[in-house]
Amino acid sequence: QVRLVESGGGTVQAGASLKLSCVESGRPWSDNVMAWFRQVPGKGREAVAAILPGSGSKYYHDSVKGRFTISRNNRENTVWLQMDGLRPEDTGAYVCATGRWQYGGRWLSADSYSDWGQGTQVTVSS
Repeated sequence: QVRLVESGGGTVQAGASLKLSCVESGRPWSDNVMAWFRQVPGKGREAVAAILPGSGSKYYHDSVKGRFTISRNNRENTVWLQMDGLRPEDTGAYVCATGRWQYGGRWLSADSYSDWGQGTQVTVSS
């Protein structure tokens, strides 16, 4: 059974940085796509960033490009999201997700992911 555990959320002021971590267990790591989504009440689930296995290609939502960086360590089964220059609109529950790589996958779509963590809350005050 796949398990994803996130950590690193908190309450910060605008302009601050946070680094989120997600540790996966229960499935071979090397062929999984990993992603972070953001959930805001009334707005649904929005992809923030994704990272592919192998090539390590990265995808970002336009609103976080240049501020957030996704990375992974296959040996530690961990994916991180470094968030710099945080803004109040970044507030939400950040949820880690994983899915099997497939050709032509849409990695900023929730439909591409089969397993989800519980989330870690990030609150940014102005």
